[in-house]
Amino acid sequence: MTAFKWNWQQKGWPNFTYNEAALKDLEYQFVQTSGIAMGSIKHINANDKNELLIEVLSDEAFTTSAIEGEYLDRGSIQESIKKNLGLKTERQKLPQAEYGISELMVNLYQTHAAPLTHEQLFEWHQMLTNGRRDLMDIGRYRTHEDPMQVVSGRIDKPTVHYEAPPSSQMTNEMETYVRWFNEIHTVNKTKMLPLAKSGMAHYYFLAIHPFEDGNGRIARALSEKSISMDLRNPSLISLSQIIESNKKEYYSSIEAHNFKLDLTEWLIYFGKTIITAQNHTIKTIDFLIQKAKFFDHNSSLMNERQLKVVQRMFKAGYSGFKGGLSADNYIRIARTSASTATRDLKDLVNKSILVKTGELKSTRYTLNLEFKIVV
Repeated sequence: MTAFKWNWQQKGWPNFTYNEAALKDLEYQFVQTSGIAMGSIKHINANDKNELLIEVLSDEAFTTSAIEGEYLDRGSIQESIKKNLGLKTERQKLPQAEYGISELMVNLYQTHAAPLTHEQLFEWHQMLTNGRRDLMDIGRYRTHEDPMQVVSGRIDKPTVHYEAPPSSQMTNEMETYVRWFNEIHTVNKTKMLPLAKSGMAHYYFLAIHPFEDGNGRIARALSEKSISMDLRNPSLISLSQIIESNKKEYYSSIEAHNFKLDLTEWLIYFGKTIITAQNHTIKTIDFLIQKAKFFDHNSSLMNERQLKVVQRMFKAGYSGFKGGLSADNYIRIARTSASTATRDLKDLVNKSILVKTGELKSTRYTLNLEFKIVV
């Protein structure tokens, strides 16, 4: 057994502290990027707003699961998001895991302004564990007598990274947590700034680890709920996508605070992550605005095959096809011959709809978002 005390075993628990001055610049950046994001959303039409919503919620559902090593089907997630939003879907029957995490994301979006309750946490857990048969406690805090540990390594010789409070303390711990969460989001009740609230809500929940499974995904949902409550609008940030791009840093930042109550370093890491996620959303919004202009200018200049391929290119998002569109990509998407693909691609370049780079087998095509019209 470790000679050190876990954070919850220490005298000051759960009174986490942090250096407010160390977060000052990050909080300022957060306010700026929040304003830019909310202003940008006003410039997209209703259809594009739905597309943005589906894209962000789908990305979050997919990557928050991937962080935990659960790789779901992105298409099924998107259809599940649409269904939960009451939008038209192409599939009636959807996999339980994909539907469950999508249901959570839509519920988070639709109830962002409501105070946190135990019932909402239980509901989220039920959604997450949709179809599971291996858990003892579903839709309630854990009750098992075995220690709740985060471990790695061999089964016969595991490394214990963290041991959470025992199950017997869950009711008291979570009563305190829910009360704290609602108090810090009550106007005039706290001077804590948004990034600190969101990051602390995330870490504090993980430190309790109240559920048998799904704690990481719910902690990330709580971070987004916290940001939304402060913005008084759904945050629509790709938090999990940014975390998943460097999971090692995420887990090491959490582990570094298992024996202390000062969360300054964690909040700096988390604040930077939130801002990166906001910038990702801003790029997505800008891309949707560009997309609308692009089709206004170019739709009538394309044949059915060309339109199908260009629409598929836009589906790849602002980062585009990895390495650009190839002739083989065009043939596969348009379901056409090599000679027709060559003519179509040459025509799209001549009309300044696509930009060509490279030669021979290295030739690639990217979208031209300068919107030049050939007359």
